[in-house]
Amino acid sequence: MDVKLVLLWTDVVLWLLVPGLAAYVWYVRRTPSLRRKWSAVLHNKTAVASAAVLSLFLVVALADSVHYRRALPSEGAAAPAWDTKTVSLLDTVVGSRIAGRERSYSAPFALHDFDKTTVVTDEGPRRIYARLKGAGAGVSDAHPVQALFRKIEMGVMTGAVAVLAGWLVLATGCAAATRRRFKEALVAVTSRSNPWRPACLVWLAALFLGCVLMFVWPLWHPFGTDATGNDVLYSAMKSIRTAFAIGLLATFSTLPFAVTLGIAAGYFKGWVDDVIQYIYTTISSIPSVLLIAASVLMIQVFIDKHPEMYATGLERADVRLFLLAVIIGLTSWAGLARLLRAETLKVSAMDFVTAAKAFGVSPAGIMLRHVFPNVAHIVLIVAVLDFSGIVLYEAVLSYVGVGVDPVTESFGSMINAAASEMSRSPVIWWNLAASFVFMVMLVLSANLFASGVRDAFDPKSAARA
Repeated sequence: MDVKLVLLWTDVVLWLLVPGLAAYVWYVRRTPSLRRKWSAVLHNKTAVASAAVLSLFLVVALADSVHYRRALPSEGAAAPAWDTKTVSLLDTVVGSRIAGRERSYSAPFALHDFDKTTVVTDEGPRRIYARLKGAGAGVSDAHPVQALFRKIEMGVMTGAVAVLAGWLVLATGCAAATRRRFKEALVAVTSRSNPWRPACLVWLAALFLGCVLMFVWPLWHPFGTDATGNDVLYSAMKSIRTAFAIGLLATFSTLPFAVTLGIAAGYFKGWVDDVIQYIYTTISSIPSVLLIAASVLMIQVFIDKHPEMYATGLERADVRLFLLAVIIGLTSWAGLARLLRAETLKVSAMDFVTAAKAFGVSPAGIMLRHVFPNVAHIVLIVAVLDFSGIVLYEAVLSYVGVGVDPVTESFGSMINAAASEMSRSPVIWWNLAASFVFMVMLVLSANLFASGVRDAFDPKSAARA
């Protein structure tokens, strides 16, 4: 099938993370001091398990960051026409295989609408709970629970076989890499002493859950549907990409200002320090929500006045998402800059910096070669912590109406929709539950991973240990 690739700004940011991580791994392997510190992180079981959870979220985000438009049927040698709807690889692989779109709300694992609808019969109009259009194909209304448990049983059996096969594949790879016998490799992989064992357990648990969903999801909506009839679980999965895009891009936007100005303020002192302190003190005094809201509204006016710049609605929404992340980053660098200034004041007074000045090394060379490596652990720790904070920040901004575009799936949009759903009777709780579960998993994993990185990289934490 002919497709036309659609390259979005946030797609570029997410996919640049892959070669960036590969380059950093290569650099760590060539740097003994960093290799020792990351080895300490690797032996922290909580941090390894959290990193595995983050890797699963990242895979979903990357799969949802390959966008394209399908070719429409055409006759003869006419130039191909492209569908106006842009889909992602995740939509093709997962979205096309789940229960279809419904009329409106439906409860988890339900076969009928949550609200009554009017139908015309021979006896006149009646209010009934209509059968769902996409869910429950071939499932009898008389025995829905038995059919559900039958599918779950098949999924559990398939998942158990897949997990066993996964252990065997890991053992085979270990045997090939370490030149051991297969039995010894299997013992080594499954042993508690294996530092990668927590990550393996997380990945295999995800494989097991995927097998269960493979049997259940095509026939039921595990988290129900929302007001527009979309599957809530799938909406939560697509919200992962938005969280990663905002978290990563905002963090990348923060680092250049925070690192450059923070180190410069601590190294030069004097009037340079006074000017930089005045700048970030002023920025910190402005309510960030108001500053971001004003910037987003100005951007929205520009987007509305230039509709010809965007071929599809998705591209229009992506530009707003991209600029929102940049604005969050440009207004959030003051805290990290303050920390780097304080640490640079201590580092710049050390003997090796004094010796570098005596040998005539330029200020730029001293800051780059001597100061920055000694404050890099702060940058790494704060960057990982800020990622989880920005994910929560997006939820707040979308809740107050100045976040992502309404057509963009995000945790904040789901929470915003749940605000009215929780106040009605009967309560529609599954939209909030899905966003809560996924957000907690993402943010908690990032925080636990950051805690492991801090314990390994922070000299004070190492001294206490």
